[in-house]
Amino acid sequence: MARIKTEAASAELFAPEAGFPDFSHEEMLMARGALLVAGVDEAGRGPLAGPVVVAAVRLDPDRIPAGLNDSKKLTPERRDALYEEIVASAEIAIVSAPPSDILALNIRGATLAAMARAVRALPRPVDRVLVDGRDVPPGLPCPGVALIGGDGRSVSIAAASIVAKVTRDRMCAIMDCDAPHFGFAGHKGYSTAAHLAALDRHGPCRHHRSEFAPVAALLVRKTTLVVAG
Repeated sequence: MARIKTEAASAELFAPEAGFPDFSHEEMLMARGALLVAGVDEAGRGPLAGPVVVAAVRLDPDRIPAGLNDSKKLTPERRDALYEEIVASAEIAIVSAPPSDILALNIRGATLAAMARAVRALPRPVDRVLVDGRDVPPGLPCPGVALIGGDGRSVSIAAASIVAKVTRDRMCAIMDCDAPHFGFAGHKGYSTAAHLAALDRHGPCRHHRSEFAPVAALLVRKTTLVVAG
């Protein structure tokens, strides 16, 4: 009982601002006996190109970076700064699922599989996992809890969302060097007008997800032209 009271008291040190994620879900699980709790989130489910990236993060309760939030609500500069703080203070694992995995498993299956791999790759086994979204991935090494909108509710999930987003953005910059005519460093593979125009002009490259609608349509058209020719 004394340990539970200590954990509850320590949570007050990280009382969130209104509308920000907090440590309450982690504290609840710790009060029920989970010593190590991690958060899991992904970046890049929607783009037409590039991998989906998953991060698992176990925060140190005594070194939680201030200002953690859903990565989409942060500026690139703030995300980068928080990324450095998270990497310096937390236990993390990062897994990417390339377009080939997405083709084989579909985007949902590839994401869930990557989430389970990320949790298994953490430096120390955790007792519970908080997962952003509706699904608890199969194959987790411990029980998981799905939190809809979790990156805005749990600081562990928010930290994972930041690590996944920054990692994927940096991977897109590398993709841009490989295929500069697509502009991946700017749109990160999403279906912007510039990306769709480049896709129509040049056709898909090896970074594109061949089963996603605009890419698939171009591949069908290209195949039809070849057969007709």
